Amino acid sequence: MSDLLEGFPVVVDIPVAWGEMDVFGHVNNTAYFRYFETARIAYFEALGYLKASEASGIGPILAHADCRFRMPLEYPDRVRVGARAEQVTDSGFLMHYRAVSERYCKVAAEGTGRIVSFDYRRGGKSPLPAEIVEAIARLEAGGDP
Repeated sequence: MSDLLEGFPVVVDIPVAWGEMDVFGHVNNTAYFRYFETARIAYFEALGYLKASEASGIGPILAHADCRFRMPLEYPDRVRVGARAEQVTDSGFLMHYRAVSERYCKVAAEGTGRIVSFDYRRGGKSPLPAEIVEAIARLEAGGDP
C-alpha cells in the first residue's frame, strides 16, 4: 500500500467514522474534503506554516478544491491520505491529495487544492514567505523542512 502513496511526503491515517456514511451505505462526498483538510493541515504543520503565520499574520487560505472519487469507502476502514505540493509561485502553490483505503488497498479519491498566501491582518493576498518556499522545497526533496 505504501507504493500508492509514493511521492507524498506527508501521510496521515484517519479512521472512517460510522457517521460519515450516508443513506446509500458509503462515506458521503463531504467527508473526503475533511480527509484532505486533515492532510493539508499536517503538511502546513510540517512546514511550520501555521506557527509562522501566528507571528506574521500571513498564512495559507484555500482558494479552490476538487476531488475525483475513485471508489466508495465504508465503515469499518482506515484511510491513509497523502499530501504534496508543487507549482509554487510567489503567491501560493498547488496541493495534491490521495486517499487510500487500507481495507481494499486501493485509491479511494484524489484531489487538489490551490493554496494562496493571505495577509489576515490586511485582509488580502500576500507574497508567499521565502521561508515557506524553502521549507516546501526541502520537504518535497525528502528532507526536514
